[in-house]
Amino acid sequence: MTKILLLMLGAILVENFIFSRFMGICPFMGVSEKPDTAIGMGFAVMFVMTLSSAATSLVYDYLLVRYELEFLSTIVFIVIIASLVQFIEMFLKKLVPSLYSALGIYLPLITTNCAVLGAALLNVEEGRGFVESVVFGFAAAVGFTLALVIFAGVRARMKHTNTPKSFQGSLIALIAAGLIAMAFAGFSGISL
Repeated sequence: MTKILLLMLGAILVENFIFSRFMGICPFMGVSEKPDTAIGMGFAVMFVMTLSSAATSLVYDYLLVRYELEFLSTIVFIVIIASLVQFIEMFLKKLVPSLYSALGIYLPLITTNCAVLGAALLNVEEGRGFVESVVFGFAAAVGFTLALVIFAGVRARMKHTNTPKSFQGSLIALIAAGLIAMAFAGFSGISL
C-alpha cells in the first residue's frame, strides 16, 4: 500500500507531467483560460489516461510481449488512445454539449497529447504491472488536472491586473507557468 501511495504522490507532485516533465503543454496553454474549462479538460484527460493505462498495460503484457511484438507498442498505444478519445468526444457531444464546444479543438488533441502517450510508455519502461499502471495513469492525470486548474486560476487573476503591454498575452502566461513550475520543483526534494 505504501508503494502505491508513493507512486501516486510522485506522479501528482514530484514528477508532474506539466511542471516537471513538460508533457501536455498544448492543452495546458490552450484550455487554461477559464477554470471550468480546465476542470472539464482535466476530467477528460483523467478518463482517457486512466483507461488507456489499463488497456495498454493489458495489450502490452498479454499480446505484444507474448507474440514478441513490443516494437509495435507506440503505434498500438496511439490506436488505443485515439479510440478512447473518440468515445469521449461522442459522449460529450451528446450529453454535455456546452463542455464539448468549450473544449473545441483541444478535445481531439488528447489523441496526440504526449502526456497520455507518455504515461503508457512510462508504464512499459518502468515495468509496472496492471494495478501500478492504472494507479500511475490516474495519478498522473490528477497531477495534470491540478496543473490546469492552478494555472487557470492564475490566468483568471491576471486578467484583473495591470500587466505592461509588452508582457500581455502568451508571454505573461509563459512567465507565470515558469514560476509555478519552479514552485513545483520544490517537491523534487521529497525522497520517494
